[in-house]
Order: sequence, then structure tokens, then C-alpha cells
Amino acid sequence: MTNNDERFAVLTEVGRVWAVGAIHADAGRLRKVHEELETRFELGDRLVYLGNYLGGGGSIIDTLDEMTAFRRRLLVPGMEPEDIVYLRGTQEEMWHKLLQIQFATGPGEVLTWMLEQGIGAALAAYGAEPEDGQMRFREGVVATTKWTGELRSAMQGHPGHADVLNDLKRAAYTEGGEILFVHAGVDPDRPLTEQGDTFWWGSGYFADINRPFAGFKRVVRGLDRQKRGAAFTDHTASIDGGCGFGGSLIAACFALDGTIRDQIEA
Repeated sequence: MTNNDERFAVLTEVGRVWAVGAIHADAGRLRKVHEELETRFELGDRLVYLGNYLGGGGSIIDTLDEMTAFRRRLLVPGMEPEDIVYLRGTQEEMWHKLLQIQFATGPGEVLTWMLEQGIGAALAAYGAEPEDGQMRFREGVVATTKWTGELRSAMQGHPGHADVLNDLKRAAYTEGGEILFVHAGVDPDRPLTEQGDTFWWGSGYFADINRPFAGFKRVVRGLDRQKRGAAFTDHTASIDGGCGFGGSLIAACFALDGTIRDQIEA
């Protein structure tokens, strides 16, 4: 299965794929998963983070620092940068939109909605106040653009953070089309390239997938809004243990036939 669309990552020369569920800025649990994963990672393994690195747990800086540090440890001979993939989650999608909020109609209302969805944790992590943003919005586009520029500079002030957050993929799949990795879900009635926001906001259809979607043997997601832990069907897998909200972080290892070969929970 070829890919000419940079929005998607293709995992090549795969032995197995490790997938990490939604982290929600719980750096402590991520560190424990990484420590265990490092002892189990094999030549030919690939790694996909399934989104929502920002958000609930509050340790956003430490979480992204841990992700970049682990990436450096894994990039040994035999591993290429593209063998480690970061998917865009709901929190990262909002962060991306926030950095362009000067182009939004009604930026004040947009920010209020984002705050209700949890973006306040990212603002706090990078030293920004929502009230300051609202004040800049009232002053106009120039002031708003300056504010988003300050946010971007704050992010860039932490080595590796912009590298992660600016290179997020909508989905990832193995080159033979065996396994698809997404953040929140897919609409089984739409082609892969027409999923749009469904990738990070999900749909009510994921639990109803009872046949291979787009030829994939299994679709793996990292966000389950009901946080029901590791849940597997014949054609899907959810690995959201509620990390960042008092629950666990799950990493699962998949063979190319879609079977689960290993699992870590912290």
C-alpha cells in the first residue's frame, strides 16, 4: 500500500508495531511505560503514539520532554526517524488551531470552547493566560497575532516540542495495509482519505465495525471517551485506560496479522 499523502505515515519493513494510548500529560505513567518498553523493543519493531499528549495530567512539558528523550534512545542503528510516529489527537488539533486563532471568526468564542475541552492545560504549560488572550482578541488582529506568536515562541523554547507538535500525522498504517492506527476512530462508510475530523473527534461507529475497514485487518485507536481500557474485537482495538484522569497508560504490541503479541500497562 503506497502513500503519496504526507498527512499519513506508512510503517515499512515492520516486524511488530507498538502503539501507545492517549497520554493526557501524565509524564509519570509514560516514563514507566517507556522503561518497560525499552526492555521489550526488538529489531523490526515500530512505535506509534496515538495522540493526546497534551491535556488532563498537567505535566505537559515533562511529557513532551520524555517523548523526545525516548525517541533519541530508540534511534539506534536499524531504526529510522520515520519508524516512530506521532498522531494528532483532539488536544493537538486544538493547539494547532489556537496558534492560528487570529484567522478565526469570533476568536473569543473559539477559545472559550477550547477551554471547555481542556486546552487550558497547554496554555498554562507554556506560560499563557486565557484572560490575556481574550484581551488581545478585543484589541484586534495585530494584537492577536502577536499573542499567538508568543505562544509559538514559548513552545519553541523547549527543545524538541515543536518537532513533535509540528509533524503530527492524521493516521498511520503498515505498508502492506494490514493495520491502521488512529487517534479516536473512523467512519466505516467513508474512505480513509475522507475521514477529516473523525480521526481526532471520533464517531459513534467505531464499536459497530464488524468487518475489515478499507481492507485493514485491524483498526487501533488510542482514545476511547468512555476510557474502558484495553478492548479488542475481531477488527478493532481500543487502548485507553484513562491516563491523565486517574487511570492507566496502555501500550500494546501488534503483529502484522493483527494479533496482540504483548501489552504494557502502568
